[in-house]
Amino acid sequence: MLMPKKVKYRKQMRGRRTGKAWRGSDLSFGDCGLKAMEAAWITNRQIEAARVALSRFLKRGGKMWIRIFPDKPFTKKPAETRMGKGKGLPEYWVAVVLPGRILFELEGLDAATSREACDVAAHKLPIRTKYVTRLGAA
Repeated sequence: MLMPKKVKYRKQMRGRRTGKAWRGSDLSFGDCGLKAMEAAWITNRQIEAARVALSRFLKRGGKMWIRIFPDKPFTKKPAETRMGKGKGLPEYWVAVVLPGRILFELEGLDAATSREACDVAAHKLPIRTKYVTRLGAA
């Protein structure tokens, strides 16, 4: 399961999800990839589900890179707890994703296979995504 090994602070503020991704918006490693089209918090379980689906689809062919990491703690108070008494404990971890962010990258596959693999992964994610290729690639 993806999560940080150690963090400086256990709890974080929620922050804002406005604007576009200005980092991580270009293909850096592979020939094609999956790009986010809307802002969201993607949980560690959703990233893992997409990773498993991709790696099962690829079998042993091709190479995959995961370009997002869940480093933001999501806190939650227990059910039927009265208001007050501080912030809840970290429940799970999320990756803050803005529109334009590359989520996964693939290499070493033909165009049809890589597009189908990205579709399989996209079904596991809670946001609209887009299949992107490097200029000059398949």
